[in-house]
Amino acid sequence: MQPATSKFRSLAITHALMMGGDAAMVVALADSLFFDIDLTAARTRVMLFLAIGFAPFLFVAPLIGPLIDRAAGGRRLVIQVIAVVRLVLLVLMAKYIDSLALFPLVFANLVLQKGYVVSKSALVPSTVRSETELVEANSKLGLIAGITGAAAVVPAGILLKVIGAPSTLIYGALIFGLAFASATRLPPEVIAAEAVDRDESAQLRSGGLQNGAIAMTVLRGCVGFTFFHLAFWLRSQDQGTIWFGAVVGVSALVAMVGNAIAPRLRDRMREETMLVAALAIAAAAGFGTAVLGGPVGAVVLAGALNLVAAIGRLSFESIVQRDAPGANQGRAFAKFETQFQFAWAAAAFMAVAIQVSGPIGFLIVGLVAAGTLVNLLVGTNRADARRRQRSGRSTISRGQRRRRAPARGPVPRSRSGSASNRRR
Repeated sequence: MQPATSKFRSLAITHALMMGGDAAMVVALADSLFFDIDLTAARTRVMLFLAIGFAPFLFVAPLIGPLIDRAAGGRRLVIQVIAVVRLVLLVLMAKYIDSLALFPLVFANLVLQKGYVVSKSALVPSTVRSETELVEANSKLGLIAGITGAAAVVPAGILLKVIGAPSTLIYGALIFGLAFASATRLPPEVIAAEAVDRDESAQLRSGGLQNGAIAMTVLRGCVGFTFFHLAFWLRSQDQGTIWFGAVVGVSALVAMVGNAIAPRLRDRMREETMLVAALAIAAAAGFGTAVLGGPVGAVVLAGALNLVAAIGRLSFESIVQRDAPGANQGRAFAKFETQFQFAWAAAAFMAVAIQVSGPIGFLIVGLVAAGTLVNLLVGTNRADARRRQRSGRSTISRGQRRRRAPARGPVPRSRSGSASNRRR
């Protein structure tokens, strides 16, 4: 059996390579038909790919996921398959870089990337020695993703400028090949040998955990909405491709910062406070950039959302550990990550469908975040009031039972006899 440190090292290397392959693909697309095509005409095509590509997160994952989790090495096999398929897809993208066939290939890659994140989330608990290391492990993986993504961009950019986009995609395919080789060393763990029992189900439906899940669903949805909203809207701006590149770069950088500072914030404040602050910052960023407007506002909003989403993710994972200690952590993380990824896709679909100006899109983000924040605060206050009311009633009831309880032992006789006379 591999020691925990060796297991985590194998996962960290695999994760770094998967993120490096992603970075290479993004760089290649910056100079391809994917961004040169008239995106107004492409809206219908993009919406169709989003709807079809992310349907598995809603229908297939809840059915297949439990079977994968019960199989020894099930999640490892999923990661290996994803790495190989993405290698093939990038080779095909290099061949069809100037064809409309590029669109389905890109979206297939996007779906597989989300599927990898779910499987990675399920594996993390099996690579640490104790649950106290779990949040720190996820923070490290987030930092690794940012660092290796940035490192992979440099040779990808050189290849793009010197040779062209196909060479950058082949470079990315080679990275995915290395990711497959690394994935063969992942632990062949059984994530969840038994089905969800009543206690686990009850813990995962606790009020605090559900509130945290709502907050994270909205944050992840805001990230997805903003990404696709800006991908279309920035095309109408001068040097729109450069501005969108700035959005992608700043988003990756601040996500890395969020992963670095989240454990320190967790030491200084409650997880619920972190999520409330994340929603408040998202709302303020949405309203503020709606007033600011312009490409600068787009970069600011994207950065703020990716920062608070990274912080919120680690705080939510801590809530899962705290409020559902009896739950299988790997299965729970996979379940919630599937929900968050689907929220990203659904919000992205809406961003493509509604066709609004930049400031209006920013305002939508602010309204959604603010509405969720108010709803959670009001709901939490009502729940606290009900708990205090029930606690007060139970205290009164216990006091009444004590007063009404019959005296124990024999009743003492009156020395004067007046008591017996009064009874007669």
